[in-house]
Amino acid sequence: MGYLISFVFFVMLQFSANAQPSPGYYPSSRVRELGFYREYNTLWGPQHQTVSPDQKSLTVWLDSTSGSGFKSKRPYRNGYFGASIKLQAGYTAGVNTNIYLSNNEAHPGNHDEVDIEFLGTIPGEPYTLQTNVYVRGSGDGRIIGREMRFHLWFDPTADFHHYAILWNPDEIIFFVDDIPIRQYQRKIESTFPNRPMWVYGSIWDASAWATDGGRYKADYKYQPFVAHYTRFGISGCTAFSPSGCRPVPASPSGSGLSSQQYAAMRWAQSNHMVYYYCQDYSRDRSLTPEC
Repeated sequence: MGYLISFVFFVMLQFSANAQPSPGYYPSSRVRELGFYREYNTLWGPQHQTVSPDQKSLTVWLDSTSGSGFKSKRPYRNGYFGASIKLQAGYTAGVNTNIYLSNNEAHPGNHDEVDIEFLGTIPGEPYTLQTNVYVRGSGDGRIIGREMRFHLWFDPTADFHHYAILWNPDEIIFFVDDIPIRQYQRKIESTFPNRPMWVYGSIWDASAWATDGGRYKADYKYQPFVAHYTRFGISGCTAFSPSGCRPVPASPSGSGLSSQQYAAMRWAQSNHMVYYYCQDYSRDRSLTPEC
């Protein structure tokens, strides 16, 4: 009897860890879906991407000759930036699929960047979703990353899921299917990006570090490596918007997270977070004073 009770309790814990809670607020539903060419242009690897006739979907792929990338037509000083993405199953080690914000072309060697990256894997192991923030050159030269990584509570290769970055003057929030998984707050001026950034997406070979620290490389006998994007959404203030342009609200109150959103974030971090830079005591903490 005691064994049965223990087994039932274990099953309940597993269900609780994988049962996605309701955040109570859904930012993606407030952002209109856009055609790809309305907001984006191909940046590189045009022969490795296709856009559907209705411009609602994009397919990109990586093979031994090239990957592919795209970029927003306009820079933004804040906003909501999202897309639904479906990843490739099987051996994808070394492959980096992403959506991110950056101003590296405007500020080479001293740029800001906010990342959602999917780090490829080997069969039997989950994808890693990596969120990261670089500020004023911390992604250039001597790299000072601010990573938080997750193993998702679903299979990102089985269907589309929605991933988004909400960047406001006081915080950056990362969302998965409207669940806030990370809140990066403006605690110190020097550790928060405040210069306009463009929106990017790409698929490329990051074998040097992406999978188990570079232990597993991209193996092109499995090429092409394919990623699908749809439900592109952008809403925010461009670099050219009037000063009265208001940031996109992160919660019903307009700023911060509601108690229900915060509880959902705690669930995601407690059950699915696998790395957080502020808890890595092997790193030089003086380089990340916000911790």
